[in-house]
Amino acid sequence: MINKDNEIDVEEYLSNFYKGKKNPSLKAMKFFMEKFHNFEKNMKFIHIAGTNGKGSCTEMISNILEKQGYRVGKFLSPHLIKYNERISINKKEISNKEMLDLIKELQPLIEEYNGKEGTNITLFELITIMALLYFYRNKVDFVVLETGLGGHFDCTNIISKPLVSIVTSIGYDHMKILGDTLPQIAYQKAGIIKNNSNTVIFEQSQEIDEVFFKECEKKENNLYIVKEKDISNYHFDGMFEYFDYNGMKNIHTNLKGKVQIKNVCICIEAVKILNEYGYKISDNSIIEGITTIIHKGRMEILNDTPKIIFDGAHNEPAVNNLLNMIDTYYSNSKRVYIISILKTKDYTKMLEILSKDENAYFVMTSGNNSDKYVTSDELYDCMKKYVNENRIKKENLDNAIENVMKENTKLVTFVIGSFYVYGDVTRKIKN
Repeated sequence: MINKDNEIDVEEYLSNFYKGKKNPSLKAMKFFMEKFHNFEKNMKFIHIAGTNGKGSCTEMISNILEKQGYRVGKFLSPHLIKYNERISINKKEISNKEMLDLIKELQPLIEEYNGKEGTNITLFELITIMALLYFYRNKVDFVVLETGLGGHFDCTNIISKPLVSIVTSIGYDHMKILGDTLPQIAYQKAGIIKNNSNTVIFEQSQEIDEVFFKECEKKENNLYIVKEKDISNYHFDGMFEYFDYNGMKNIHTNLKGKVQIKNVCICIEAVKILNEYGYKISDNSIIEGITTIIHKGRMEILNDTPKIIFDGAHNEPAVNNLLNMIDTYYSNSKRVYIISILKTKDYTKMLEILSKDENAYFVMTSGNNSDKYVTSDELYDCMKKYVNENRIKKENLDNAIENVMKENTKLVTFVIGSFYVYGDVTRKIKN
């Protein structure tokens, strides 16, 4: 971890930092916040949880507030290529030097806590602490804070009272940690709901919505529910998706898929709440923020000829959304999926859903050959249950991308299943 200048190599330090598991708790976060006199109590947060859609909402709200002229700290996960992506102010990522200074400052406290408690600070705890300190010291107007996993014991839940909490879609993911049923998962996500604050959700099933009704009532929290019936005049072209929502006409976003319309409406409601607090965010800033959003790794076109699209769909609802988008935009194209899936995911269910694309071919990979991935053999054997073997093959990820780059221009390739191969894929395409 030490480079030629006898300094810590930030990327290597973070890559090798403790990523193990421990009992869910905010104890470590409380320890650090107390060491820094609970500065987070003086900050303004928009807190975002959910199974899918967190990243889209984080990007959208940050962009809207920036368009209005505010200074916005954005915290998201995971990163696609480097850790710096997780912490940014008005789209400018934290530098290696700034990260190094924070690591050096926090190292004695990390050692103190680990020694005292007989456990380890985790990587996500460390990065969350770094982000909050960075935003505070750089005097941001708002922090748009995306949870890592769940809500109740997520590191970001150290904040005491956000201006508004957002919970996006609820679906099956991380069941070993969050629960086996949708209401159980919703309850964990609802952990970010705080006393005397505000929460925005999109209506889902009655059993899911009931979780939020109860939590908001218990905490005297104002619940705002975005409803399908308030969205109208939906249509799309090659550039944008268009719709009306609650009196706002001809809203358009460059994000793809009907699910993104729901995310846009959630963000509009959240911004309306900020206006009720006295912040000035115009309709023009809302529209511009929604229209110009850049969200890497989500239906992102990495190469035009042949067309290669990256989407980090990594759980059941995300794969369903992906197929809906493909049916909308690429139903007449010859399609290939290059698939990498982490062992922690329900790959059997994901492949079963993907197999519904009856005209596609599937290339199974072992990701970037880390032992964290389901092997190409396992994926292949699983997919055989759903499709003919002549539509499946196994390849090394690099070889799969290389072969696709040599294919004819009519082919559309979707690289899916994990955000963590994004850097490998983009490097291979550029080379």
